[in-house]
Amino acid sequence: MIPARIPGWAGRNYLLLTAAAIVTNLGTHGALIAAAFAVLQSGGDGGDVGLVAMARTLPLVLFLLIGGAVADRVPRHRVMVAANALNCVSQAVFAVLVLTGEARLWQMMLLTALCGTGQAFFNPAAEAMLMSSVDGEQAGRAFALFRMAMNGAGIGGAALGGALIAAVGPGWVLAIDAGAFAVAGALRAFLDVRHIPERAPGGGLLADLREGWDEFAGRPWLWSIVAQFSIVVALVGAAESVYGPLVARDQLGGARPWGLALAAFGVGTLAGALLMARWKPRRMLLVGTLCVFPIALPSAALAVPLDVVGLGAAMFVSGVAIEVFGVSWMTTLHQEIPEEKLSRVSAYDWFGSTAMLPLSTALAGPAETVLGRGTALWGSAALIVLVTALVLLVPDVRNLTRRTKRVTVAEAGAGPAAPPSPPSPPSPSSADAEGAVRRDG
Repeated sequence: MIPARIPGWAGRNYLLLTAAAIVTNLGTHGALIAAAFAVLQSGGDGGDVGLVAMARTLPLVLFLLIGGAVADRVPRHRVMVAANALNCVSQAVFAVLVLTGEARLWQMMLLTALCGTGQAFFNPAAEAMLMSSVDGEQAGRAFALFRMAMNGAGIGGAALGGALIAAVGPGWVLAIDAGAFAVAGALRAFLDVRHIPERAPGGGLLADLREGWDEFAGRPWLWSIVAQFSIVVALVGAAESVYGPLVARDQLGGARPWGLALAAFGVGTLAGALLMARWKPRRMLLVGTLCVFPIALPSAALAVPLDVVGLGAAMFVSGVAIEVFGVSWMTTLHQEIPEEKLSRVSAYDWFGSTAMLPLSTALAGPAETVLGRGTALWGSAALIVLVTALVLLVPDVRNLTRRTKRVTVAEAGAGPAAPPSPPSPPSPSSADAEGAVRRDG
C-alpha cells in the first residue's frame, strides 16, 4: 500500500523530480497523439506521420552520448532545465503553426527533431539525478513509486489528450505540452546539486566519452543487457507502432480494441510498480531478466491473433513484467555505478537500447510484405525469448546481489565491477522493502 504521508526518505530533490515528471508526462503523452493528428489534419498520410516520428527518434539516438558526457560535466539540473526550455519553445511554435493552419511537413519534422534533441540531453541527466536523490536502503522503493507516478501520469495524459484533441483540436494539446515543459523546468531549477562531487579539471568531451565507455564495457552484466534490449526495444517498438494498429484494424474491429490493449499495458505497469514498492528480491538482476520473457507475449497474441480480452491480458502481464525489470535495473545501476559516472553510463544505456528502434519501425512494413504479418510477429516473440535466454548465461546477471552501500569510484575502478558483497541482514521494517526496476526503451 502506498504511504498516505510523505516518507522520511523522500527528500526535496526526490519530490521535485517526481512532481516535474508527473507534469511532463501528463503533457507529453497527449502531445505524441496530437502530433500525429496534426500531421493528418494538415493533409499528410501515414507515411508522413512516420517521418515526423522518425524525426524525433533520430536526434535522440545521435545526441545521447554527448548529452551524457555534458550531464557529468555541467550541473545536471542546468542540463535538465535547458532541455525543458528547448522542448517548451519547440512545442509552442508547433502549436502556433497548427492553430493558425500554417504547419508544413518540414516544419513539423524540424520541431519534433528539436524535441528529440532536448530529450537526448535530458534523459541521462534526469536518470542520474533521480538515482542520486535517494540512498541505497530506500532506492528500490523510491524508484518504484517514482515510476508508478510517472506511468499513471502517462496514462492520464494520453486519455486527456485524446479527449482534448476531439474537443478542441491537436494545436491546443501541443500548447498545453509547451506549458507543462515550462512548469517542469521551473520545478527542476530548484534541485539541489551540492551533494554531487565536483569534477576535477582536465580532459575534454572525447575523454569523458572514453571514460564512460570503459565503465560501460568493463561490466559484462551491463553491456549484455543493453545489447539484449537493443533488440527487445526494436521488436516491441515495431509491434506496437506498426503491427498492433494493423491487426486491430484488419482483425479486431478497429482502433478501439488496440486502445483498450494499450490501456491494459498501462494498468500493468502501475501494478508492477506497486509490486516492486513492496518486494525486495535479493538477486534483483536475475529476477528482472526473467521478467523479460513475458514481454514476448503481446507479439505472440497479435500473431494468433487473440481477441481483445486475450490481447489485453497479454499486454497487462507484459506491463507488470517490464516494470519489475525496470525497477531492478535502476536499482542495480544505482548500486553498482559510481555517482560521478552515472550520466555517461546512463547515456550508453539509452543509446544502446534505442539505437535500432528507427530501423525496426522502418523495416516493419517490408518485413510484413516479405514474411507475412504472422511470421514477422512470431519471429519477434521468438527472438525476444532467445536473446533473454542468452543474457542468463552471463554469471553476473545470475549472481549479482543487493547491497545497501553503493559503489564508489575507488571501489569500482575503470574495469569490471568488484564482486558483490553479501547482502545486509533484513531490517525489522523489511515489510516496507523496496523493489527491483526496469529501463524505458
